[in-house]
Amino acid sequence: MIKITFPDGNVKEFEKGTTPYQIAESISPRFAADVLAAKVNGNKWDISRPIDEDAKIELFKWDSPEGKHAFWHSSAHLMAEALQELFPGVKFGIGPAIENGFYYDIDPGEHKITAEDMPRIEKKMMEIAARKQPIVREEIAKADALKMFGEKGEVYKCELIDELEDGTITTYSQGGFTDLCRGPHLPSMAPIKAVKVTSLAGAYWRGDEKRQQLVRVYGITFPKKKMLDEYLVMLEEAKKRDHRKLGKEMELFTFSPTVGQGLPLWLPKGAALRDRLEQFLRKIQKEYGYLQVITPHIGNKMLYVTSGHWAKYGKDSFQPIKTPEEGEEYLLKPMNCPHHCEIYKAFPRSYRDLPLRLAEFGTVYRYEQSGELHGLTRVRGFTQDDAHIFCRPEQIKDEFLKVMDIILYIFKALDFKNFEAQISLRDPNNKEKYIGSDENWKLAEQAIIEACAEKGLNATQVEGEAAFYGPKLDFMVRDAIGRKWQLGTIQVDYNLPERFELEFTGSDNQKHRPVMIHRAPFGSMERFVAVLLEHTAGKLPLWLIPEQAVVLPISEKFNDYAFEVVKELDKHGVRAIVDDRNEKIGKKIRDNELKKIPYLLIVGEKEQENGEISVRKQGEGDKGSMKIVNFADALNAEVEAMTSGEAQADKK
Repeated sequence: MIKITFPDGNVKEFEKGTTPYQIAESISPRFAADVLAAKVNGNKWDISRPIDEDAKIELFKWDSPEGKHAFWHSSAHLMAEALQELFPGVKFGIGPAIENGFYYDIDPGEHKITAEDMPRIEKKMMEIAARKQPIVREEIAKADALKMFGEKGEVYKCELIDELEDGTITTYSQGGFTDLCRGPHLPSMAPIKAVKVTSLAGAYWRGDEKRQQLVRVYGITFPKKKMLDEYLVMLEEAKKRDHRKLGKEMELFTFSPTVGQGLPLWLPKGAALRDRLEQFLRKIQKEYGYLQVITPHIGNKMLYVTSGHWAKYGKDSFQPIKTPEEGEEYLLKPMNCPHHCEIYKAFPRSYRDLPLRLAEFGTVYRYEQSGELHGLTRVRGFTQDDAHIFCRPEQIKDEFLKVMDIILYIFKALDFKNFEAQISLRDPNNKEKYIGSDENWKLAEQAIIEACAEKGLNATQVEGEAAFYGPKLDFMVRDAIGRKWQLGTIQVDYNLPERFELEFTGSDNQKHRPVMIHRAPFGSMERFVAVLLEHTAGKLPLWLIPEQAVVLPISEKFNDYAFEVVKELDKHGVRAIVDDRNEKIGKKIRDNELKKIPYLLIVGEKEQENGEISVRKQGEGDKGSMKIVNFADALNAEVEAMTSGEAQADKK
């Protein structure tokens, strides 16, 4: 018999060799029918795989990330089998589950796979799923794996196998298809009831532009057709909200192949929007004692060798810049933190100087593969709202609370209501992966846990997800149509203070190492603007939107008065424009509502005589006539409530 411990601490005995599915069945046959994956002693586990020793078990259904991962990972194998049947001789690269579905990279050989083949692939996948073939896991020796895949001409699989250690290799088979895979997978393809092949793209093998270009086939599956229908509706809504489309319509940003891929050009309205976001955060940071700094766009290569970024991210950086001085090389700045360490190091520091909070809207550059570039969300040059807090270990909790205040304040002001938080802790059973003393780790982890508790933040704790240099807290926001984005991160770092030999003199007159907290509420200005545009469908908050109001003269006779209104509004800090086109007022109203301008101010003879404007609010209709100054005061009060009214309550 073996002892199985459930998440609630209950322990039950089962026969050795019992599977997670059988354990779920002992709870309830209905529950077992919904279980898709398991964890056994923290390891991902097939629900059909026997357990041979005492273990802690977790069982996952569709509504969990782990359940979806097993479902979509199995679906990637289903797609591969369909491709194998439809296009004999194709070679397979990798086929992982992703956040929404899965993909498989294939070398089509002599075949040409196009969008016209997508319905055929879907039909074949459903046909194979209906066969309800069992998915069988097998442990295999490295030599046998190389022979098996080599005989099939699977050169990409053989390359992957070459890098694996003997004794760690497993395959999964269903029907006539066998794949190299760690799993976990469903017991069979039977639960897959709805399939959609979503797109085709090019992808270089292992992300290397010098290697073979493969075809990447994206797909998604569901256990019910209704779920697929809902997903397709969401996709259509996502197309309308695409920030690239909205950015063009709203004249915020553009790209130029002459300037270079992944290098956005901010147009006047977009630059003004960015500036408002920056000023908003600068004001908050000033209240919290941050000091603004500026660092160069390049740095000596040795700076990043010292920090460890060259070893870890060198391949993702732009190539070094050589100078006339022999052996001297510089890099376009991929990170701001090494520069901030050098600012800290510029003067002797005492315990009385800490915490020291350094902030910078620092532009950094990373060489993203051309196939991975996407609008503002994946670019090669971007500006981080970066800050680094240098503090004593015992100050971590207070600093965490303050950074959480800032992040929650921003979420409130920008109407991000639906978010989750995750505390990433180190793996207690594998401490050699991490740097820093047990004492410091315990102090840092406890500080984050206590800070979340004090804020009433129901954060999930995940062991083994910490960075090698320290624990962290990540905020995942769900937008208006349910997509998840990571916005806001707070990370504790013992690594850089050690590498840069940062010190402060303690109250005991001895030298001590500070702890470093990395923090970026927006993440990057580019990605944040993209997420905000898609979340709001372009209907930005009143305090951010480029034009808060548009003045609509009912005929050309009132154009001069319309411009006087704009001039007066500008004196009161209201951003307004005039639509002086020779069009009927009804058309002007319709056109400007489509532009998502919040307030439409209509002026004619009566308004001109009384020094007034007739106010119409987007989505709410007519609000009546009022004096220009009264409208400006009301609008500014609305803005103030958004940025320091209800939102400010969280900060206090």
